[in-house]
Amino acid sequence: MNLEPESDQGEPLSWEEFRRVDLRVGTILSAALNPKAKIPALALKIDLGELGTRASSAQLTRNYEPEQLVGRQVVCVVNFAPKRIAGVKSEVLVLGGLDEALGTILLGVERPVEPGTRIA
Repeated sequence: MNLEPESDQGEPLSWEEFRRVDLRVGTILSAALNPKAKIPALALKIDLGELGTRASSAQLTRNYEPEQLVGRQVVCVVNFAPKRIAGVKSEVLVLGGLDEALGTILLGVERPVEPGTRIA
């Protein structure tokens, strides 16, 4: 699942609004090119511990080969409604830094943690 960045910061969020966003650490179990994607993307399966395994479609092909991602821990938003993207039921949003020159750079954790660990 990919979202286009906003061009401005918009209105400030309250603490209560921010707390509604459920951010978790997931471990990528598999990654494969999504042949149905108009813009090159990877279909990911992500272990989120007690939350189970969830799918995501992410435009990461500029910087990552599928085999490089297996076992990598990433930060995900887990409480968006699922969205069908090029045939993949994307159930989580994998977060990354969006840089025009470099492309998407994944967010991760400094040290390994249990899949499903909440981000605060």
